[in-house]
Amino acid sequence: MSKQSKKIEERGGVLIIFFVALLAIMEVLNNSFEKQITNADNNEVSYSDWYNAKSIKQVMKENERDFLAALLSTGLMDRDHSSVLKEKIDKTKELIIKYEAEKTEILMGSANIPPSSWAQDLDGEMGKITGLREWREISRKLKDTVGKINLGILFLQISVVFGVVCLIIQENVKLQKTFTLLMLAAGMIGIVLSLYGYASSL
Repeated sequence: MSKQSKKIEERGGVLIIFFVALLAIMEVLNNSFEKQITNADNNEVSYSDWYNAKSIKQVMKENERDFLAALLSTGLMDRDHSSVLKEKIDKTKELIIKYEAEKTEILMGSANIPPSSWAQDLDGEMGKITGLREWREISRKLKDTVGKINLGILFLQISVVFGVVCLIIQENVKLQKTFTLLMLAAGMIGIVLSLYGYASSL
């Protein structure tokens, strides 16, 4: 083995170690983002069910209001019963407004509506709702980030393969240089894509 070939091999070995270490870091980050995606998706499903439950309650109260209003309009009840019925209708209307406000907060999130419009608590605290739309957007952004980082990881893996080939080819200095350059190029692309993906999550 010539001195030049040995120098290229040593340099290639150092670069391989560097890219493998970077690859390990990006895979750990990616796993973390994937866990966050799972959490966001689960919350999206949970909040969707929560929103639908409020919608069902609201529809039931609207039907009850309409039935009571129709009953009152018949004029068949005496004054006392009519008064009780009107009271019941008013309470039903209040619940309908309450469910509508709760649905809005569950859909939009507490941060996206005025504090005066907060209607739904979370574990006894007001203003803590992350909206259904927000969970969808969080999930979308994280999936976009993971996609970019995965592409970066692919190029880092390719760079390591080029590096290994460079170490195997000992008798051909020209080929060693070529694969070293390919390793560097693929590695740099991988770094840029990975960092771009990570930066988009911040």
